[in-house]
Amino acid sequence: MNTDSQTHTAPSLTGRVGGESSPSISSLLWIDDEIELLKAHIFFLEKKGYEVDQTTNGYDALDCCRQKTYDLILLDENMPGLSGLETLQRIKEITPATPVVMVTKNEEEDLMDQAIGRQIADYLIKPVNPTQILLTLKKNIHRREIVTEQAQTAYQQEFGRMSMLIDDAASMDDWKEVYRRLVNWELQLSVTDSVMKDMLAMQKSEGNLRFARFIEKNYLDWIAHPDTSGRPPIMSPDIFKRRVFPLLDKGEKVFLIVIDNFRFDQWRIIMSEIADLFQIDEDLYCSILPTATQYARNAIFSGLMPNIIAEMFPDLWVDEDSEEGKNLNEAPLIETLFKRYRRQHTFTYNKINDSSAAERLVQKLPQMMNNDVNVCVLNFIDMLSHARTESRMVRELASNEAAYRSITQSWFRHSPVGELFRALASSDYRIILTTDHGSIRCGSPVRVKGDKNTNTNLRYKLGKNLDYNPKEVFEIADPHRAQLPAPNLSTRYIFARGDAFFAYPNNYNYYVSYYRDTFQHGGISMEEMLIPLVELTPKRR
Repeated sequence: MNTDSQTHTAPSLTGRVGGESSPSISSLLWIDDEIELLKAHIFFLEKKGYEVDQTTNGYDALDCCRQKTYDLILLDENMPGLSGLETLQRIKEITPATPVVMVTKNEEEDLMDQAIGRQIADYLIKPVNPTQILLTLKKNIHRREIVTEQAQTAYQQEFGRMSMLIDDAASMDDWKEVYRRLVNWELQLSVTDSVMKDMLAMQKSEGNLRFARFIEKNYLDWIAHPDTSGRPPIMSPDIFKRRVFPLLDKGEKVFLIVIDNFRFDQWRIIMSEIADLFQIDEDLYCSILPTATQYARNAIFSGLMPNIIAEMFPDLWVDEDSEEGKNLNEAPLIETLFKRYRRQHTFTYNKINDSSAAERLVQKLPQMMNNDVNVCVLNFIDMLSHARTESRMVRELASNEAAYRSITQSWFRHSPVGELFRALASSDYRIILTTDHGSIRCGSPVRVKGDKNTNTNLRYKLGKNLDYNPKEVFEIADPHRAQLPAPNLSTRYIFARGDAFFAYPNNYNYYVSYYRDTFQHGGISMEEMLIPLVELTPKRR
């Protein structure tokens, strides 16, 4: 443990659900033609603070629903007049958002299927005891409050341990564990009303600053000595050599999907969409610097560091100041990689920029199935990140991290990309799902001056006339030590740490206002550098 480690304690919770303040009274409607036999249950619920209206038939129940809004309705199936299913359908027409729990003696599977198909909240078989009823009320009325209280209590207890993990992290494995835990808590707390979200954000920010120190201390040694024991086992140029080629050597066919600008938290959201289709082997790997497409993704597809690409294949490398797209030569780079390793694999390369391109890819999958390797680049998330910067409407739709993840999930669920994964689940391919880099939500401006040839990226700069405070950046004065191209002898690179972004002094306030709270990449943060590398095996195999 570090000698300067301190005891870390999260602030105590105040005003939490289930504390001294009483919850609001919940209103229930119980519909059963034998309601007199349920008086003990109703008395139990009333003692617990619930208000329970009672009726013995469907028609009276519908009148009650027209006159009053209930938090939950308990419904018998076998009643004179309107049956339970008929009553359920009419209740949903009056108050579609109210959860309905069916409580019945009928154990027929067909009735269960019909009730579930009509979106009941729960199905209980008589005789029921009061505890069963209370449990279903907690699940359907109080879930959010309970989840919020439990999550924030658990994080409060975990806060000190997380701080110690951050203080003591001394290897890439340590930092991967820190980041996994931070993302796990972020996902748990994001679906609650927890007051601990701000505390988690502060802890994550502190983690990113310490992670940047770790990278600055070790990165150049990793690049200079690829076989050193402390180097991450997989960095950008290693994807094919360490993950794709071993599968090919075992006789497997590989479908490599690279989602541009894809973060670990976004992967965890998408994972829930495909968990029933694939066996999942999840890992994180370390992107090279700069965490930008031109460098990191070209390194993936060539198996080389950027300066080697520029030297060996100058016609395939695009300089920073070029107007040409930075990722137009990926298929030729894959060809050079296969030739260098004397591999005779058949492969396709596909870049998907919109839904119509994704649809065409899905349609031609049968013709692709004989290839050893199919490579697919999906650009939606990177396009979303840029659109969020440039469009006020998109910024409103993706106003925070949770909303950003939600849009990612919605895209995956409703676009042809989801159909692509479902089709691959019926194939003989091993799917490698990864990315070139992630992004971070920027908040802290750092002043930098440069000449007209300085690149425009907000998280890293390269040039020969950069003016900056060395204490505020990670500086690489000799690009060759980081195996980066140097357009001029005096070229140097600088990288932003944590949530910082570079701003020019000219028109500074406007610049800061425009770019603050946007998602950017190119610098040093866990979100940008610790990125998903996932192997998916179709379960049908």
